[in-house]
Amino acid sequence: MNINIGDRPVGSGYPVFIVAEAGVNHNGDIELALKMIDEARKAGADAIKFQVFKAENLATEYAPKAKYQVVNDRSSRSQYEMLKKLELSEEEFRELYRYARDRGLIFLATPYDFESVDLLEEMGVPAYKVSSSDLTNIPFLEYIAEKGKPVILSTGMATLGEVEEAVNTVRNTGNNQIILLHCITSYPADIEKLNLRAIQTLREAFKLPVGFSDHSLGIYAAIAAVALGAVMIEKHFTLDKNLPGPDHKASLTPVELREMIRAIRMIEKALGDGIKKPLPEEEEIKRVVRKSIVAKKDIPKGTIITRDLITFKRPGIGLEPKYYRMILGKRTRRNIKRNELIYWWDLE
Repeated sequence: MNINIGDRPVGSGYPVFIVAEAGVNHNGDIELALKMIDEARKAGADAIKFQVFKAENLATEYAPKAKYQVVNDRSSRSQYEMLKKLELSEEEFRELYRYARDRGLIFLATPYDFESVDLLEEMGVPAYKVSSSDLTNIPFLEYIAEKGKPVILSTGMATLGEVEEAVNTVRNTGNNQIILLHCITSYPADIEKLNLRAIQTLREAFKLPVGFSDHSLGIYAAIAAVALGAVMIEKHFTLDKNLPGPDHKASLTPVELREMIRAIRMIEKALGDGIKKPLPEEEEIKRVVRKSIVAKKDIPKGTIITRDLITFKRPGIGLEPKYYRMILGKRTRRNIKRNELIYWWDLE
């Protein structure tokens, strides 16, 4: 099954769909956000993704920050204060949408409230990304799914049962365009806790395209996910890991983003079509390196072939060794010299 995001098919057999996750790494600065679009395009990403929200619709003034947010952003006392600094206006998001489109990038976004969904729908986004934090927000899922566009569900913090409930919620609206993203909601996520085999579990359980939203350090986990069949990779990046803000330190630099994308494109070429067969260039080598049945010693004409008269040597252009039992007991039609290949027509 494949799903189209814009003009890009996403699914098994198609190039991995790579999302450069800008998130809130623009720090509320439109100029920084525009530069991130340029870097995502240079890196070869298929899409760039932002997070769209209004702080007053997302968190109460007293909502605490997550531990990683406390460590990485000491300038705000509450989650609300932090989010307020990271907001962009509706007109700024419209500008980002146009800027990305004009540069051949698909613009995606994660909305965190109903008003943000309405904004994205007005802008004409080709798909909706749902954060792991909203996987169990059933009314919100219904509102998004009813737009009739592909829904990308991140599954961090979730049990398989919760994923099933979210999938059913989307399907019950008549929308079957669902992509699941395996995700570990930890920033950064420890490599030994990534459980990448869950990609296969989700694919087998729901018969849906499955990708990976990677919050680990470096590029290795994303590459491994592709080898395990991930059809979409979402990865945070930043222009500078030393910028203030909650997500910069767990993000890739533009250079690292380019290297990850280059590696993914190489890996997907190496994966092939899965059909086990010799390549044309192997056929020539096969004739040279495989073995044939040959005479172990000089064999006079009229001799009955016994096991001690034959052995197996290169090249592989004579009788294959697997036929050796079939020639035992047969009489030779000619004199066969030591190391000569034996053919069917040499035997009665």
